[in-house]
Amino acid sequence: MTDKIAPEADADQLTHVRPDGAVLMVDVTDKAVTKRVAHATATLITRPDVIALLLAGDLPKGEALATARVAGILGAKQTSNLIPLCHPLPLSGATIDFTPEHDRVIIRSMVKTTGVTGVEMEALTAASIAALTLYDMIKAVDKHASITDIAVLAKSGGKSGDWVREDGFSDPSAAPSEPASETEPADTHNPVPQ
Repeated sequence: MTDKIAPEADADQLTHVRPDGAVLMVDVTDKAVTKRVAHATATLITRPDVIALLLAGDLPKGEALATARVAGILGAKQTSNLIPLCHPLPLSGATIDFTPEHDRVIIRSMVKTTGVTGVEMEALTAASIAALTLYDMIKAVDKHASITDIAVLAKSGGKSGDWVREDGFSDPSAAPSEPASETEPADTHNPVPQ
């Protein structure tokens, strides 16, 4: 059986599809090396009492926010193993920040590299894995929790330059913090950076 692209799709417009319809990993050999940064978001919706347990660290599985932060960063690092056509990238930084609200937690990720292709997929994976981990941590007390609004908020670098979502999906102040440089210690006292 031969995989074919749908006739109405324009194969010339799709960078991951050959003219014969077969998928491929895009050749980035000749692309310029630039600093690349991407920001993404996801939202975990639950009940207000679950948010209180989450913030107090009183969930049956333990400290959810720290666990989800580490999981999100690990997810960013594993993106090319999870998504078949993504290039493996040497990430130079990744952050996951949480903003708890009445009945939800807004998760924001930021991923950086210096390379020949962007890190949007890594930022999306980081936010998604952090959200999935939060769900796993709270499901004992809320099986009806849901994950919504997974999206890229902004990206910079590369041939196409900078892009910021302008559809009301995000707040300009919503960007996660930059990772601490080697000369700046990370703030470890605030478990939920704002």
